[in-house]
Amino acid sequence: MTTPRSYYRFKPYNGARWLLWGLYALLLFVAPRVWSSGLGQTLLSQVGIGIIACLAYNVLLGQGGMLSFGHAVYSGMGAYLAIHTLNQVGAGQLGLPVSLVPLVGGVAGLASAALLGFVSTKKSGVPFAMITLGLGELMWSMSLMLPEFFGGEGGISSNRVIGAPVLGISFGPQIQLYYLIAVYCFVCTAALFALTRTPLGRMLNAVRDNPERVEFIGYDTQWVRYLAFMISGFFAGVSGGLWALNTEIVTAEVVSATRSGAFLLFTFLGGATFFFGPVIGAVLMVVGLGILSELTRAWLLYLGLIFLVMVMYAPGGVASLLMMNLRVAAFGKLRAFWAGYLALAGSLATALVGVACMIEMLYHRQLDAAMGNELRFMGAVLDTSSVDVWLGAAMLLGVGVGAFEISRRRFKADWDEAQEEIDKEIKRREAAL
Repeated sequence: MTTPRSYYRFKPYNGARWLLWGLYALLLFVAPRVWSSGLGQTLLSQVGIGIIACLAYNVLLGQGGMLSFGHAVYSGMGAYLAIHTLNQVGAGQLGLPVSLVPLVGGVAGLASAALLGFVSTKKSGVPFAMITLGLGELMWSMSLMLPEFFGGEGGISSNRVIGAPVLGISFGPQIQLYYLIAVYCFVCTAALFALTRTPLGRMLNAVRDNPERVEFIGYDTQWVRYLAFMISGFFAGVSGGLWALNTEIVTAEVVSATRSGAFLLFTFLGGATFFFGPVIGAVLMVVGLGILSELTRAWLLYLGLIFLVMVMYAPGGVASLLMMNLRVAAFGKLRAFWAGYLALAGSLATALVGVACMIEMLYHRQLDAAMGNELRFMGAVLDTSSVDVWLGAAMLLGVGVGAFEISRRRFKADWDEAQEEIDKEIKRREAAL
Protein backbone atom coordinates (compact mmCIF):
# COMPACT_ATOMS: atom_id res chain seq x y z
CA MET A 1 0.00 0.00 0.00
CA THR A 2 1.48 3.33 -1.04
CA THR A 3 1.14 6.43 1.04
CA PRO A 4 -0.13 9.56 -0.68
CA ARG A 5 2.55 12.00 -1.67
CA SER A 6 2.63 15.27 0.23
CA TYR A 7 2.69 18.50 -1.72
CA TYR A 8 3.77 21.91 -0.50
CA ARG A 9 2.13 24.94 -1.96
CA PHE A 10 3.60 28.39 -1.75
CA LYS A 11 2.02 31.68 -2.52
CA PRO A 12 3.34 33.52 -5.59
CA TYR A 13 6.32 35.75 -4.95
CA ASN A 14 4.95 39.23 -4.29
CA GLY A 15 7.60 41.35 -5.96
CA ALA A 16 5.58 44.57 -5.75
CA ARG A 17 5.34 44.33 -1.96
CA TRP A 18 9.07 43.73 -1.60
CA LEU A 19 9.71 46.67 -3.91
CA LEU A 20 7.51 48.97 -1.83
CA TRP A 21 9.17 47.95 1.42
CA GLY A 22 12.59 48.35 -0.18
CA LEU A 23 11.69 51.85 -1.35
CA TYR A 24 10.39 52.66 2.12
CA ALA A 25 13.67 51.57 3.72
CA LEU A 26 15.67 53.44 1.06
CA LEU A 27 13.64 56.60 1.67
CA LEU A 28 14.30 56.41 5.41
CA PHE A 29 18.01 55.98 4.72
CA VAL A 30 18.40 58.69 2.08
CA ALA A 31 16.10 61.36 3.57
CA PRO A 32 18.65 62.92 5.98
CA ARG A 33 21.19 63.06 3.17
CA VAL A 34 18.78 65.15 1.09
CA TRP A 35 17.57 67.35 3.95
CA SER A 36 20.92 67.57 5.68
CA SER A 37 20.36 70.73 7.74
CA GLY A 38 19.79 70.56 11.45
CA LEU A 39 16.18 71.67 11.03
CA GLY A 40 15.58 69.09 8.29
CA GLN A 41 16.96 66.22 10.38
CA THR A 42 14.93 67.34 13.38
CA LEU A 43 11.74 67.40 11.30
CA LEU A 44 12.56 63.98 9.83
CA SER A 45 13.03 62.61 13.34
CA GLN A 46 9.66 63.97 14.35
CA VAL A 47 8.09 62.48 11.22
CA GLY A 48 9.47 59.03 12.13
CA ILE A 49 8.07 59.32 15.65
CA GLY A 50 4.75 60.55 14.28
CA ILE A 51 4.50 57.61 11.86
CA ILE A 52 4.77 55.12 14.73
CA ALA A 53 2.26 57.05 16.85
CA CYS A 54 -0.32 57.42 14.05
CA LEU A 55 0.03 53.78 12.94
CA ALA A 56 -0.44 52.69 16.56
CA TYR A 57 -3.53 54.85 16.86
CA ASN A 58 -4.90 53.47 13.60
CA VAL A 59 -4.95 49.97 15.11
CA LEU A 60 -7.88 51.31 17.10
CA LEU A 61 -9.51 53.76 14.69
CA GLY A 62 -9.03 52.26 11.25
CA GLN A 63 -8.74 48.56 11.97
CA GLY A 64 -10.93 48.25 15.04
CA GLY A 65 -13.40 51.10 14.58
CA MET A 66 -12.63 52.42 18.08
CA LEU A 67 -12.63 56.21 18.31
CA SER A 68 -10.26 57.14 21.12
CA PHE A 69 -9.96 60.70 22.42
CA GLY A 70 -7.16 59.96 24.88
CA HIS A 71 -4.52 57.93 23.10
CA ALA A 72 -1.77 60.42 23.98
CA VAL A 73 -1.88 58.90 27.46
CA TYR A 74 -0.01 55.81 26.28
CA SER A 75 2.63 57.60 24.23
CA GLY A 76 2.96 60.08 27.09
CA MET A 77 3.42 57.41 29.73
CA GLY A 78 6.04 55.82 27.48
CA ALA A 79 7.82 59.17 27.27
CA TYR A 80 7.75 59.67 31.06
CA LEU A 81 9.09 56.23 31.92
CA ALA A 82 11.70 56.51 29.18
CA ILE A 83 12.99 59.83 30.53
CA HIS A 84 13.16 58.41 34.07
CA THR A 85 15.02 55.37 32.74
CA LEU A 86 17.43 57.62 30.84
CA ASN A 87 18.18 59.54 34.04
CA GLN A 88 18.84 56.29 35.91
CA VAL A 89 21.15 55.09 33.15
CA GLY A 90 23.00 58.40 33.28
CA ALA A 91 23.38 58.11 37.05
CA GLY A 92 24.82 54.62 36.75
CA GLN A 93 21.89 53.00 38.55
CA LEU A 94 20.79 50.97 35.54
CA GLY A 95 22.83 49.23 32.89
CA LEU A 96 20.80 49.67 29.71
CA PRO A 97 21.89 50.90 26.26
CA VAL A 98 20.32 54.15 25.19
CA SER A 99 19.11 52.47 22.01
CA LEU A 100 16.81 50.21 24.07
CA VAL A 101 15.23 53.01 26.11
CA PRO A 102 12.29 53.33 23.65
CA LEU A 103 11.38 49.71 24.41
CA VAL A 104 11.02 50.73 28.05
CA GLY A 105 8.56 53.32 26.81
CA GLY A 106 6.76 50.57 24.93
CA VAL A 107 6.46 48.51 28.10
CA ALA A 108 5.06 51.55 29.92
CA GLY A 109 2.51 52.10 27.15
CA LEU A 110 1.58 48.41 27.25
CA ALA A 111 1.13 48.43 31.03
CA SER A 112 -0.97 51.61 30.91
CA ALA A 113 -3.11 50.20 28.11
CA ALA A 114 -3.55 46.91 29.99
CA LEU A 115 -4.81 48.82 33.03
CA LEU A 116 -6.95 51.51 31.41
CA GLY A 117 -7.96 49.49 28.38
CA PHE A 118 -9.62 46.83 30.52
CA VAL A 119 -12.11 49.50 31.53
CA SER A 120 -12.34 51.26 28.17
CA THR A 121 -12.93 48.23 25.97
CA LYS A 122 -15.89 46.98 28.01
CA LYS A 123 -17.87 49.43 25.89
CA SER A 124 -17.79 50.30 22.20
CA GLY A 125 -18.93 53.17 20.03
CA VAL A 126 -19.77 56.46 21.72
CA PRO A 127 -19.41 55.13 25.32
CA PHE A 128 -15.89 53.93 24.48
CA ALA A 129 -14.99 57.35 23.08
CA MET A 130 -16.32 59.13 26.17
CA ILE A 131 -14.46 56.79 28.52
CA THR A 132 -11.18 57.42 26.71
CA LEU A 133 -11.81 61.15 26.84
CA GLY A 134 -12.40 61.00 30.59
CA LEU A 135 -9.33 58.85 31.20
CA GLY A 136 -7.23 61.20 29.09
CA GLU A 137 -8.32 64.23 31.09
CA LEU A 138 -7.74 62.29 34.31
CA MET A 139 -4.14 61.47 33.35
CA TRP A 140 -3.47 65.04 32.25
CA SER A 141 -4.70 66.41 35.58
CA MET A 142 -2.60 63.82 37.43
CA SER A 143 0.48 64.98 35.54
CA LEU A 144 0.11 68.35 37.28
CA MET A 145 -0.94 66.95 40.67
CA LEU A 146 1.94 64.45 41.06
CA PRO A 147 5.13 66.41 40.42
CA GLU A 148 7.26 63.65 42.00
CA PHE A 149 6.78 61.50 38.89
CA PHE A 150 5.57 63.91 36.23
CA GLY A 151 7.77 66.88 37.14
CA GLY A 152 4.95 69.41 37.37
CA GLU A 153 4.68 72.20 34.82
CA GLY A 154 8.42 72.23 34.21
CA GLY A 155 8.50 68.56 33.28
CA ILE A 156 11.51 66.26 33.47
CA SER A 157 14.70 66.75 31.50
CA SER A 158 17.60 64.42 30.76
CA ASN A 159 20.65 63.93 28.54
CA ARG A 160 20.76 61.18 25.93
CA VAL A 161 24.57 61.33 25.60
CA ILE A 162 25.72 58.88 28.26
CA GLY A 163 29.10 57.24 28.70
CA ALA A 164 31.73 56.69 26.04
CA PRO A 165 30.64 56.38 22.40
CA VAL A 166 30.21 52.84 21.07
CA LEU A 167 31.62 52.49 17.54
CA GLY A 168 31.58 56.27 17.38
CA ILE A 169 27.85 56.43 18.17
CA SER A 170 26.89 58.64 21.10
CA PHE A 171 23.45 59.76 19.86
CA GLY A 172 24.58 63.34 20.43
CA PRO A 173 24.44 64.40 16.76
CA GLN A 174 20.90 64.56 15.41
CA ILE A 175 21.81 62.39 12.43
CA GLN A 176 22.71 59.48 14.72
CA LEU A 177 19.45 59.77 16.63
CA TYR A 178 17.53 60.02 13.37
CA TYR A 179 18.85 56.68 12.16
CA LEU A 180 17.87 55.09 15.48
CA ILE A 181 14.37 56.51 15.00
CA ALA A 182 14.38 55.29 11.38
CA VAL A 183 15.20 51.73 12.47
CA TYR A 184 12.40 51.75 15.04
CA CYS A 185 10.07 53.33 12.47
CA PHE A 186 10.74 50.63 9.88
CA VAL A 187 10.49 47.74 12.35
CA CYS A 188 7.30 49.08 13.95
CA THR A 189 5.72 49.71 10.55
CA ALA A 190 6.54 46.16 9.44
CA ALA A 191 5.25 44.69 12.71
CA LEU A 192 1.98 46.62 12.53
CA PHE A 193 1.52 45.62 8.89
CA ALA A 194 2.11 42.00 9.86
CA LEU A 195 -0.59 42.39 12.53
CA THR A 196 -3.14 43.17 9.81
CA ARG A 197 -2.40 39.78 8.22
CA THR A 198 -2.81 37.74 11.43
CA PRO A 199 -6.04 36.08 12.62
CA LEU A 200 -6.23 38.71 15.36
CA GLY A 201 -6.02 41.49 12.80
CA ARG A 202 -8.72 39.92 10.65
CA MET A 203 -10.94 39.35 13.67
CA LEU A 204 -10.41 42.97 14.70
CA ASN A 205 -11.74 44.04 11.28
CA ALA A 206 -14.71 41.74 11.78
CA VAL A 207 -15.43 43.29 15.19
CA ARG A 208 -15.33 46.69 13.53
CA ASP A 209 -17.71 45.72 10.73
CA ASN A 210 -20.18 43.36 12.45
CA PRO A 211 -19.64 42.71 16.17
CA GLU A 212 -22.96 40.87 16.51
CA ARG A 213 -21.96 38.22 13.99
CA VAL A 214 -18.54 37.85 15.65
CA GLU A 215 -20.23 37.14 18.98
CA PHE A 216 -22.62 34.75 17.27
CA ILE A 217 -19.77 32.54 16.03
CA GLY A 218 -18.31 32.39 19.52
CA TYR A 219 -15.69 35.14 19.82
CA ASP A 220 -15.50 37.60 22.71
CA THR A 221 -15.50 41.03 21.07
CA GLN A 222 -14.36 42.76 24.27
CA TRP A 223 -11.31 40.51 24.45
CA VAL A 224 -10.42 41.22 20.80
CA ARG A 225 -10.70 44.97 21.42
CA TYR A 226 -8.66 44.65 24.60
CA LEU A 227 -5.81 42.81 22.87
CA ALA A 228 -5.76 45.39 20.08
CA PHE A 229 -5.80 48.17 22.66
CA MET A 230 -2.74 46.76 24.42
CA ILE A 231 -0.85 46.29 21.14
CA SER A 232 -1.66 49.86 20.18
CA GLY A 233 -0.53 51.07 23.60
CA PHE A 234 2.82 49.29 23.24
CA PHE A 235 3.68 50.93 19.93
CA ALA A 236 2.39 54.29 21.15
CA GLY A 237 4.75 53.90 24.12
CA VAL A 238 7.66 53.22 21.76
CA SER A 239 6.91 56.48 19.96
CA GLY A 240 6.82 58.23 23.33
CA GLY A 241 10.21 56.77 24.27
CA LEU A 242 11.68 58.03 21.01
CA TRP A 243 10.11 61.42 21.67
CA ALA A 244 11.87 61.55 25.06
CA LEU A 245 15.22 60.79 23.42
CA ASN A 246 14.65 63.36 20.69
CA THR A 247 13.58 66.28 22.88
CA GLU A 248 15.38 65.29 26.13
CA ILE A 249 12.49 66.80 28.06
CA VAL A 250 8.98 65.56 28.81
CA THR A 251 6.19 67.83 30.03
CA ALA A 252 2.48 67.43 30.73
CA GLU A 253 1.78 68.36 27.10
CA VAL A 254 2.59 64.79 26.01
CA VAL A 255 -0.57 63.45 27.73
CA SER A 256 -2.81 66.39 26.85
CA ALA A 257 -6.00 66.35 24.83
CA THR A 258 -4.22 68.46 22.22
CA ARG A 259 -1.80 65.62 21.47
CA SER A 260 -4.63 63.07 21.40
CA GLY A 261 -6.59 65.30 19.06
CA ALA A 262 -3.59 65.60 16.74
CA PHE A 263 -3.32 61.80 16.48
CA LEU A 264 -7.02 61.55 15.64
CA LEU A 265 -7.09 64.47 13.24
CA PHE A 266 -4.09 63.55 11.13
CA THR A 267 -4.74 59.83 11.11
CA PHE A 268 -8.14 60.68 9.65
CA LEU A 269 -6.71 63.20 7.16
CA GLY A 270 -4.13 60.67 6.01
CA GLY A 271 -6.72 57.95 5.59
CA ALA A 272 -7.65 55.63 8.44
CA THR A 273 -9.08 52.94 6.14
CA PHE A 274 -5.71 52.30 4.49
CA PHE A 275 -2.58 51.03 6.21
CA PHE A 276 -0.33 53.70 4.68
CA GLY A 277 -2.82 56.49 5.42
CA PRO A 278 -1.41 57.27 8.90
CA VAL A 279 2.07 57.54 7.33
CA ILE A 280 0.75 60.34 5.12
CA GLY A 281 -1.01 61.83 8.13
CA ALA A 282 2.20 61.87 10.17
CA VAL A 283 4.01 63.76 7.41
CA LEU A 284 1.17 66.27 7.28
CA MET A 285 1.18 66.57 11.08
CA VAL A 286 4.86 67.46 11.32
CA VAL A 287 5.77 69.15 8.04
CA GLY A 288 2.46 70.59 6.91
CA LEU A 289 1.43 71.83 10.33
CA GLY A 290 4.92 73.23 10.95
CA ILE A 291 4.84 75.23 7.72
CA LEU A 292 1.27 76.43 8.33
CA SER A 293 2.04 77.58 11.88
CA GLU A 294 5.01 79.59 10.59
CA LEU A 295 2.98 81.33 7.89
CA THR A 296 0.06 82.54 9.99
CA ARG A 297 -1.17 82.87 13.53
CA ALA A 298 -4.58 81.65 12.40
CA TRP A 299 -3.21 78.18 11.61
CA LEU A 300 -5.68 76.43 13.89
CA LEU A 301 -8.58 78.02 12.04
CA TYR A 302 -7.14 76.95 8.68
CA LEU A 303 -6.61 73.44 10.04
CA GLY A 304 -10.25 73.27 11.09
CA LEU A 305 -11.37 74.42 7.64
CA ILE A 306 -9.16 71.81 5.95
CA PHE A 307 -10.59 69.11 8.20
CA LEU A 308 -14.14 70.27 7.43
CA VAL A 309 -13.54 70.16 3.66
CA MET A 310 -11.95 66.70 3.89
CA VAL A 311 -14.84 65.32 5.93
CA MET A 312 -17.36 66.69 3.42
CA TYR A 313 -15.67 65.75 0.15
CA ALA A 314 -12.98 63.14 0.93
CA PRO A 315 -13.92 61.24 4.11
CA GLY A 316 -11.44 58.50 3.22
CA GLY A 317 -8.52 60.89 3.55
CA VAL A 318 -5.61 61.53 1.22
CA ALA A 319 -4.92 57.79 0.88
CA SER A 320 -8.39 57.15 -0.53
CA LEU A 321 -7.90 59.87 -3.14
CA LEU A 322 -4.63 58.27 -4.22
CA MET A 323 -6.09 54.77 -4.41
CA MET A 324 -9.18 55.86 -6.36
CA ASN A 325 -7.03 57.62 -8.94
CA LEU A 326 -4.67 54.66 -9.18
CA ARG A 327 -7.68 52.44 -9.94
CA VAL A 328 -8.79 54.80 -12.70
CA ALA A 329 -5.25 55.05 -14.05
CA ALA A 330 -4.96 51.25 -14.15
CA PHE A 331 -7.81 51.18 -16.69
CA GLY A 332 -6.37 54.06 -18.74
CA LYS A 333 -9.08 56.60 -17.90
CA LEU A 334 -7.20 59.12 -15.76
CA ARG A 335 -6.22 61.39 -18.63
CA ALA A 336 -9.87 62.33 -19.20
CA PHE A 337 -10.06 63.93 -15.73
CA TRP A 338 -7.18 66.41 -15.98
CA ALA A 339 -9.47 69.24 -17.07
CA GLY A 340 -11.84 68.47 -14.20
CA TYR A 341 -9.00 68.46 -11.70
CA LEU A 342 -7.73 71.80 -13.00
CA ALA A 343 -11.22 73.29 -12.66
CA LEU A 344 -11.56 71.97 -9.11
CA ALA A 345 -8.10 73.20 -8.12
CA GLY A 346 -8.63 76.64 -9.65
CA SER A 347 -12.03 77.19 -8.03
CA LEU A 348 -10.80 75.90 -4.69
CA ALA A 349 -7.75 78.16 -4.85
CA THR A 350 -9.99 81.14 -5.60
CA ALA A 351 -12.19 80.38 -2.61
CA LEU A 352 -9.12 79.82 -0.44
CA VAL A 353 -7.65 83.20 -1.38
CA GLY A 354 -10.93 84.89 -0.52
CA VAL A 355 -11.38 83.24 2.85
CA ALA A 356 -7.67 83.68 3.69
CA CYS A 357 -7.88 87.42 3.00
CA MET A 358 -10.89 87.74 5.28
CA ILE A 359 -9.28 85.70 8.06
CA GLU A 360 -6.00 87.58 7.92
CA MET A 361 -7.73 90.97 7.90
CA LEU A 362 -9.90 89.94 10.84
CA TYR A 363 -6.86 88.78 12.81
CA HIS A 364 -5.05 92.00 11.94
CA ARG A 365 -7.91 94.15 13.20
CA GLN A 366 -8.20 92.17 16.41
CA LEU A 367 -4.52 91.66 17.27
CA ASP A 368 -2.49 94.26 15.35
CA ALA A 369 -4.79 97.26 15.19
CA ALA A 370 -2.07 99.46 16.74
CA MET A 371 0.14 98.84 13.70
CA GLY A 372 -2.28 100.55 11.32
CA ASN A 373 -4.97 99.43 8.93
CA GLU A 374 -2.73 98.14 6.17
CA LEU A 375 -1.78 94.48 5.96
CA ARG A 376 0.64 92.88 3.51
CA PHE A 377 -0.65 89.50 2.40
CA MET A 378 0.47 87.37 -0.54
CA GLY A 379 2.40 90.26 -2.06
CA ALA A 380 -0.55 92.67 -1.88
CA VAL A 381 -1.36 95.47 0.55
CA LEU A 382 -4.83 95.12 2.06
CA ASP A 383 -6.56 98.02 3.78
CA THR A 384 -8.58 96.43 6.55
CA SER A 385 -10.67 99.60 6.95
CA SER A 386 -11.82 99.61 3.32
CA VAL A 387 -15.25 98.20 2.57
CA ASP A 388 -14.19 97.51 -1.02
CA VAL A 389 -11.41 95.18 0.14
CA TRP A 390 -13.81 93.20 2.31
CA LEU A 391 -16.36 93.03 -0.51
CA GLY A 392 -13.64 91.91 -2.93
CA ALA A 393 -12.56 89.11 -0.59
CA ALA A 394 -16.18 88.05 -0.09
CA MET A 395 -16.69 88.07 -3.87
CA LEU A 396 -13.63 85.88 -4.39
CA LEU A 397 -14.95 83.46 -1.79
CA GLY A 398 -18.44 83.38 -3.33
CA VAL A 399 -17.18 82.94 -6.89
CA GLY A 400 -14.74 80.25 -5.79
CA VAL A 401 -17.37 78.28 -3.85
CA GLY A 402 -19.88 78.54 -6.69
CA ALA A 403 -17.37 77.49 -9.32
CA PHE A 404 -16.18 74.65 -7.12
CA GLU A 405 -19.70 73.30 -6.68
CA ILE A 406 -20.41 73.46 -10.43
CA SER A 407 -17.08 71.80 -11.22
CA ARG A 408 -17.64 69.18 -8.53
CA ARG A 409 -21.03 68.15 -9.86
CA ARG A 410 -19.75 67.84 -13.43
CA PHE A 411 -16.68 65.97 -12.21
CA LYS A 412 -18.80 63.61 -10.13
CA ALA A 413 -21.02 62.78 -13.11
CA ASP A 414 -17.98 61.96 -15.27
CA TRP A 415 -16.39 60.03 -12.42
CA ASP A 416 -19.48 57.90 -11.80
CA GLU A 417 -19.69 57.12 -15.51
CA ALA A 418 -16.05 56.03 -15.55
CA GLN A 419 -16.60 53.83 -12.50
CA GLU A 420 -19.51 52.09 -14.22
CA GLU A 421 -17.35 51.43 -17.26
CA ILE A 422 -14.58 50.06 -15.04
CA ASP A 423 -17.02 47.76 -13.24
CA LYS A 424 -18.32 46.46 -16.57
CA GLU A 425 -14.76 45.85 -17.76
CA ILE A 426 -13.94 43.94 -14.58
CA LYS A 427 -17.02 41.74 -15.00
CA ARG A 428 -16.11 41.14 -18.65
CA ARG A 429 -12.60 40.04 -17.71
CA GLU A 430 -13.93 37.74 -14.98
CA ALA A 431 -16.36 36.16 -17.42
CA ALA A 432 -13.58 35.59 -19.94
CA LEU A 433 -11.51 33.57 -17.45
